[in-house]
Amino acid sequence: MKIAFDAKRAAQNRTGLGNYSRFILHNLFQYGASDNKYILYVPDSHKMSLLKDFINIPAFTIYTPKLLWKKFKSLWRVWGIPYYLGKQGIDIYHGLSNELPLNIHKAHNIKSIVTIHDLIFLHYPQYYKPIDRIIYNYKFRKACENADRIIAVSECTKRDIIKFYHIQPDKIDVIYQGCSNTFNVTLPQAAKELVLNRYNITYPYVLSVGSIEERKNLLLLAKALKGLPVKIHVVAIGKSTPYAKIIETYIRKENLQDRFHIINNVSFEDLPAIYQSASVFVYPSRYEGFGIPMLEAIRSEVPAIGCKGSCLEEAGGPLSIYVSPDDPKELADMICRVINSNDLRNKMIEGSKQYAEKFNDSKLYSDLMNTYKKTLGNVSL
Repeated sequence: MKIAFDAKRAAQNRTGLGNYSRFILHNLFQYGASDNKYILYVPDSHKMSLLKDFINIPAFTIYTPKLLWKKFKSLWRVWGIPYYLGKQGIDIYHGLSNELPLNIHKAHNIKSIVTIHDLIFLHYPQYYKPIDRIIYNYKFRKACENADRIIAVSECTKRDIIKFYHIQPDKIDVIYQGCSNTFNVTLPQAAKELVLNRYNITYPYVLSVGSIEERKNLLLLAKALKGLPVKIHVVAIGKSTPYAKIIETYIRKENLQDRFHIINNVSFEDLPAIYQSASVFVYPSRYEGFGIPMLEAIRSEVPAIGCKGSCLEEAGGPLSIYVSPDDPKELADMICRVINSNDLRNKMIEGSKQYAEKFNDSKLYSDLMNTYKKTLGNVSL
């Protein structure tokens, strides 16, 4: 097959949609580089550093805008790409980040797939600017309507696509995202200590990872900290937003400054050591499309606690614990249970380790190839 991708996020985004896009490309290279050809459409030739791993691989070809399209990069991505698809003999065009060119249905004999990550802006519109909601809703709906098939990153997202866009269920395949294999490697204690010292992190601590924004609900963990033993610290890692000020105001008011630590700019390479050294991982988000940090935690053999109400049970599995996103006492009680019971802790770690096998790279590659073959009308593997 000759498969083309919207690779803007893969080339430019270091988190979220960018990580997903690169995960897909790495998986295709690892398991199918000799079988297929992959074309990456990138709107800006000056922003490709994150694609350096693919530039010299024969199976991958990178295309950027030509001639007048260089001045209209955004329009090229929305309207111009289909012009190239037929000329380059593309079988499938895969929009990796919620959208497709608006005229993709006019590309002759080209099948299209879109990955939809979440429709959070429809569940929680208060977290988004009105103009962003309008644009997202239009692009996502059009992509779902025009695509030959849709990939949802969770059963939760599939339900949302059906509910909000009235798409037939049999048009949607659920294919989970994996996480980096670096989280599978147990680090020596000396290596972990080196990383913790670099960020002034002390034991024992509860870890949370994710952008520090209102939807992620980190204030719940700050409030729960009051109900934890005084020796317990919280380490929250993520990109800071104005919401962080609300948390900082709360922890000052409650005199928790010495126990609640927000750390920005942690390198990805250091994350496994910080996960593996945590007593408990907490992901208090109100709503996610999947929830990669939950998977990273259970892969790191750390007991994980998430919030009910979206897809976190899919990422963390049945042996993780789930609490209300509005009940700090319940969260504090669950953290204490895990910390105080070696039996519970070991049960969560061992059971979750087995559950995480659902997300191994070869299985996810096979699931993706099944969708590609199904889209072309071939028999599923």
